[in-house]
Amino acid sequence: MRSGLLLILATSFLGCNGNRGSEAVAQAVNTEKNSFYDPQAVSVRKQETKAKVVTMYELPAPLTDRPEQILHRRGYTTSYNSKSKNPNWVAWHLTKSHTYGHHQRKNEVFSEDSDVKAPRATNNDYYNSRYDRGHMCPAGDNKWDAEAMAQSFLFTNICPQNHGLNKYEWNDLEIQCREWAQEYGAIDIVCGPIYGTSGEQKTIGRNRVWVPQAFFKVILCRQGSPKAIGFVYRNEGVKQSRAEAIRSVDEIERLTGIDFFPALDDKTETKIEAEAKLAAW
Repeated sequence: MRSGLLLILATSFLGCNGNRGSEAVAQAVNTEKNSFYDPQAVSVRKQETKAKVVTMYELPAPLTDRPEQILHRRGYTTSYNSKSKNPNWVAWHLTKSHTYGHHQRKNEVFSEDSDVKAPRATNNDYYNSRYDRGHMCPAGDNKWDAEAMAQSFLFTNICPQNHGLNKYEWNDLEIQCREWAQEYGAIDIVCGPIYGTSGEQKTIGRNRVWVPQAFFKVILCRQGSPKAIGFVYRNEGVKQSRAEAIRSVDEIERLTGIDFFPALDDKTETKIEAEAKLAAW
């Protein structure tokens, strides 16, 4: 897209699409007819750290079609949506060193995020809902730091997720991402929910937390010859092969209305976001 501008990132609550309800998952995931992608001017996001400026390649472009509150955490950044009570997206830079650590999830508890206004997701919303509290940025990517591990259990990093998907395909993809980070030294990851565009939106709990129809994950490797790949999994407990879940980043941009990896130069972004080759990984 267009790079070279400096974005001063501000917390904002902008207009949303209206009610995006349920529809056939296959239509939402496998077609582009109901996409709401609106191209935006894209800026490079940068963060000052000590004496140098680090480009945060993992961060998507700002959203203008739905509520967005940006929250920077120790191990990830999340774009929170006050209407869905879920993140729009969660992004993080996963290094090889971050795939190791002795901080385990066994002592952590899921917690409300006091940085967002009520009504917000709570443990009670998930009670008897038949949905798992599904991590977007996984606890397994945050073993390197106690604060990072604790923050991965905030509900602004969580979505209602089918238990079978959470336990199998989604978990397998998380493990694969850690293996790629170990192989290449570092990767950039963004993931989040996908909803339908018609009908009544399914929710859980008193706070009406939206239930996604699917989940996306896009991965960028900037080591050597840059490459990117995406995946979409239906929020169901049926077996879903990884090969069938593969999408190009361009496809997922059209499904979600999110512009990924805007900090890349235009030529590189155009090339790698059109491809989806698992064999290249």
